[in-house]
Amino acid sequence: MAAKAAILHAAILAAAFVAAPAFAQTNDPNLTQKQVDCLDRTKAAGAGCDKDGGAKNGGGTPGTGTTTGGAVFLPALIVDLFPNPPAGAAPQTPAPSNGTSSANGSANTPAPAPAPSGPVTAPQGLNLAEPPRAITGEFVPDEVLVTVDGDAGVVQQIANSFGLQVRSQRQSLLLGTTLVRFGITDGRPVGVVLAQLAADGRTQRREPNHIYSLQQAAGIVNYAFERIALDSTQASGENVRVAVIDTGIDDTNPALAGVIAGQYDAMPNVPIDKRDHGTSVDGLIAGVGPLEGMAPGARIYHARAFEGGKSTMDVILSALDWAAEQNVRIINMSFVGPKNDLLGTACRNARALGIVLVAAAGNNGPKAPYGYPAAFDGVIAVTATDAKDGLMPQANRGAYVFISAPGVEMVAPSGAGSDVVTGTSFAAAIVSGAIANLIHAAPDRAADDIEKALAATARDLGPKGRDNDFGYGLLDIKAAGATKE
Repeated sequence: MAAKAAILHAAILAAAFVAAPAFAQTNDPNLTQKQVDCLDRTKAAGAGCDKDGGAKNGGGTPGTGTTTGGAVFLPALIVDLFPNPPAGAAPQTPAPSNGTSSANGSANTPAPAPAPSGPVTAPQGLNLAEPPRAITGEFVPDEVLVTVDGDAGVVQQIANSFGLQVRSQRQSLLLGTTLVRFGITDGRPVGVVLAQLAADGRTQRREPNHIYSLQQAAGIVNYAFERIALDSTQASGENVRVAVIDTGIDDTNPALAGVIAGQYDAMPNVPIDKRDHGTSVDGLIAGVGPLEGMAPGARIYHARAFEGGKSTMDVILSALDWAAEQNVRIINMSFVGPKNDLLGTACRNARALGIVLVAAAGNNGPKAPYGYPAAFDGVIAVTATDAKDGLMPQANRGAYVFISAPGVEMVAPSGAGSDVVTGTSFAAAIVSGAIANLIHAAPDRAADDIEKALAATARDLGPKGRDNDFGYGLLDIKAAGATKE
């Protein structure tokens, strides 16, 4: 019965993501109090809400999660992924703070979050220390992420002062401080709570818990070796440690035999439903056998941080911390979301440790906003090209695009078999594998030198010089390997 329940839960998760391809913020000042209450499961039952979380007879379309007022309600899926404890009960252990690892991995040990003594009520007369923030991108509507100067007692004091709930707290390696996930239980908009928290000098950084999406486009032999000038008979990433932050994987796939050196689950309370994306990314980097990756022999440290194509900032930061603890040389991030200062800080500090960061530029089209983490300084943003070096039409564009690599209609491991994949996710994997070859050939080569070599030797595509479509151009790993430090 437990197995059937898990399968049913996974199916519900998958269906929810299909039904809601985009989440919009719910901090809409035009919402009625009844509509706000319907977003909170602890109030919905007594607020006259329908089963989709909307107010009954409120003009919305049943099953769509929308109202005629134009607000898009966050699906119940996020509540399922990160369940909030009822008022007066001890908070459940959150997924990102309860990660598990295997092989050579180690899990972060979270500081215990004190249970609220009763219903959490916001104190009256809270002042705004700064104007409420206009928040872009998708985010969890009843949570904020805060770095705090202090111990668990200080964290609880802040929670009490601002009427918040401590849902998780842990010491972050890459942020160098305590990261706290506070819950908002009274319907206040995230932007307002962030502005209120700015009044407390013990809070250092205050950010939404943004949502990020894997970058896989809808989908013949792997032509990448030829296009990036990498001899498949000479390719090797032997013993180079590469971290991948992605979905779960099928480690029984023959292409991953002996490839996975360690695994970490940053969301262990969420059943694994899909394993295709992560399996493809790992296989393109270091696969063996007929579906050989760019860097056979590389040691993959895989962090599962996505389900149904989605994750949150809190989960991703947990995975990044674990990856940094594994002494990896490369971190592959085949996902995209909005700009978040916590993620930027983590990336900057990872780069300071000498780690090469590779990220997908995004598949959201020429007019899409910049995709992060790819757009942060020190991160190699990768766009996707086809077998004729043409740009993938749905690729993001912008000055942050660094380099191009094959990522259109390539055969890759997928689940228990293989599939034809397309997307900047897979172009990023090609670049990560190619860089593993450079590090294998010259283990002391610094991250800065690798980045400069890729830029200097890329084969120019499109307008002369670096451009918003192709970056510096198509990766030429043979030429990059021939450059001197």
